[in-house]
Amino acid sequence: MASETDENSVIAMLYEYGERLSNSEDKSKNESDYLGIIEAAKSKGKVKQLAAQLIPRYFKYFPNLSVRSLEAQLDLCEEEELGITVQAVRGLATICKDSKDLLPKVADVLGQLLITEEPLEKDAVQKALMSILRQDAKATLTALFKHVENSDENLREKVLAFIREKVFPLKNDLLQPQEEMERHVTDLIKKSLQDVTGAEFKMFMEFLKSLSIFGEKAPQERVQELLEIVESQADLDSQFKVEDTDHIDRLMACLFMSLPFYARGASNSKFLNYINKSLFPAFDKLPEDKKTELLKKIAESVQFSSAQDARNLLPTILQLLKKYMPKRKTTEEFNYLHVECLLYAFHQLAHKSPNSTNSLCGYKIVTGQPSDRLGEDFTDLYKDFIERQVIALLEVAESLSKSTLKKLTQGMTKVPAAKDENGKAEEKAKKVALGVGLRSCNNITKLITPLKQKTPEFLGGPKNFNPSWKEAAKPAAAAATATQASAPANSGAKRPAAANNGATTKRARGEQHQHQQRQPEQQHLVNKAFAGISRGGGGGGGGRRQWRAGRGRGRNYY
Repeated sequence: MASETDENSVIAMLYEYGERLSNSEDKSKNESDYLGIIEAAKSKGKVKQLAAQLIPRYFKYFPNLSVRSLEAQLDLCEEEELGITVQAVRGLATICKDSKDLLPKVADVLGQLLITEEPLEKDAVQKALMSILRQDAKATLTALFKHVENSDENLREKVLAFIREKVFPLKNDLLQPQEEMERHVTDLIKKSLQDVTGAEFKMFMEFLKSLSIFGEKAPQERVQELLEIVESQADLDSQFKVEDTDHIDRLMACLFMSLPFYARGASNSKFLNYINKSLFPAFDKLPEDKKTELLKKIAESVQFSSAQDARNLLPTILQLLKKYMPKRKTTEEFNYLHVECLLYAFHQLAHKSPNSTNSLCGYKIVTGQPSDRLGEDFTDLYKDFIERQVIALLEVAESLSKSTLKKLTQGMTKVPAAKDENGKAEEKAKKVALGVGLRSCNNITKLITPLKQKTPEFLGGPKNFNPSWKEAAKPAAAAATATQASAPANSGAKRPAAANNGATTKRARGEQHQHQQRQPEQQHLVNKAFAGISRGGGGGGGGRRQWRAGRGRGRNYY
């Protein structure tokens, strides 16, 4: 009873302090009253809650007590009693309005308080952060991104969720002046990308692409800047290790993400050179599904290559093409997708540097340059490539197209109507699989036919050809079945699983909600790379930059 009486008397005293401060024309003369309020913050219960209201209210009038009063308010933010904590958090934004120099510290504290699971406290913290963001977005975001770089895993996740859900959607309002603030946020993000998960990387890249400084009218150097960010995640300066499947997945995901930047004029030279010098020498050692995905990405990328890069890459592509082309009158099946990818890449590269094919295939293409090498005799090369490779492939492809079409028309009529959803899905997958195989064979025929000429016309640019895998925007399982159906029947090797990325993988933080609907196979590769290797383990990177693993660090306001 005595304790309750004491508490009531302290509350009455606080109201008296507050009334005198409110009525005073020169509040600086009432320093003793304000000191009494600060001291009361060490009390308990309702006294602390009232102190949490009064300290921010009169904070600006006593700059000489700012450190002491802020420490008292921060102590109140850590109270166990919810009412005290919420009141103290709300007061932090008020403190910053007239004490801009304290805003970075307050933003740092509020960032750490995002770790709370209590809904009322979380709401108060988020509202306080939004308030100081509108006061000084630059200082607030700088403080928040320090947690992205250095905080423990749980807090880091909470801060990123706040940035993603609250800050990014309001970028047009918060990032003012626009160009200055967009550049500042870009720099903050680039620093944070030293240690991110795949899902976080994708989130940041989508945000950066949405900024006006990287928009459609952005100068070339800014498009190149985005590409360099992706290339840094691909780790193109590292030594390639074929057993590091995580790095391979990340390389292909980053290559896919780079395609829009290549289309806008950024150079793919660094990526293609790395693939040519590091991946292709170890190509035979890659898992079959990785081979298929890599060839798809290369086939789509080389259309943006320079003439010099095309000359460097053509010999390697031709060597692989000859390896995967079936021999004449063979009864063996072959990997449709591998051949289609390589033929498509060959056409794109040859279109960039047509006279390079003179010394590689024996063609007679005249450009007027010394590199035409028209005075040399490449008859044997021409016979080998045209008679033993091109014509043989054309015959086999036409034959297999007919047989695949027959399977498609006859086989499907024999499949009984499915009664349940799983059966219907399997039936649809089989139809799609045969359809993809047929499109691939037809594409091979379309690509190989021009190569029979002494001076062939190479199909260059994306508008002249539709790869079979890009048309099949179906569930990943269907694409996987399609590739397996086209695998060599007696090669002794593991059959390719071109889109066998539908297997359940452990998803990265914050990613699940984005990837539960059906997606095209191309995008599915990126999602798998972001999900399956997002925590930095699995492939034995040996010192490479891997997408983030978990860490632990204690809370520390300062």
